[in-house]
Amino acid sequence: MSVRLEREGVVAHLLIDRPDKRNAMTLAMWQAIPGLVEQAIADRAVRALVIRAAAPGPFCAGADLGEILDRKDDPAWLAESQAAINRTQRAVARATLPTIAFVEGDCIGGGCGLAVACDLRVATAEARFAVTPAKLGLVYPLHDVKLLVDLVGPGQAKRLMYSGSIIDADEALRIGLVETIAASPAGLLEPILEVSPFSIRETKGFVRRVLEGQAEDDDATWSTFAGAFAGSDFREGVGAFVARRKARFDR
Repeated sequence: MSVRLEREGVVAHLLIDRPDKRNAMTLAMWQAIPGLVEQAIADRAVRALVIRAAAPGPFCAGADLGEILDRKDDPAWLAESQAAINRTQRAVARATLPTIAFVEGDCIGGGCGLAVACDLRVATAEARFAVTPAKLGLVYPLHDVKLLVDLVGPGQAKRLMYSGSIIDADEALRIGLVETIAASPAGLLEPILEVSPFSIRETKGFVRRVLEGQAEDDDATWSTFAGAFAGSDFREGVGAFVARRKARFDR
């Protein structure tokens, strides 16, 4: 297995560890990721999930094309591969934990799709990005196209998908493909780890509803908003503010 989960304090790291193949993803790797995401969510000590390469270098070169070419005449295998990629994208995009992709090198094709499925993206100055299905005569699934359009807008999404061109970290930052350029994800993580996990979880769900077309509160969203004022995190947050101390939130 070339993906694994490691915990560092309250942060879980989903590590892609296949450097000899530029971290290209095999079917087994795609199949493993949803379970690793669920494992991180189930750990009550974990406050955030970072997806990154196990060693500095390429984040992910996308799906392993050698494996795909070897099995291109096997429709059952192709169908399972497509389903596994879709399950991974949905698991990451809908994880209740805040998710961050830390990209230190090439982030290409399906690797870029994996980064886009995260809530936030941190790139080093050496990172490069490309959305390459058109170069292979393929298309992104609609789910992944929507994630990209939601992130960078339709014009930039079309430019990336139509051309398959590689862009550097500065260009990725300019168009909104990444949130920040830094040597580590710590600067983005630290303030997230200091606030209410309840607030992050519910806000993430609200953002997902907005991206899926909801524009007005319904009974469920209003209940969440109103109920927060009776919650333990509100009591702790207000108590810390009044006492001029740092809040201590439980997950």
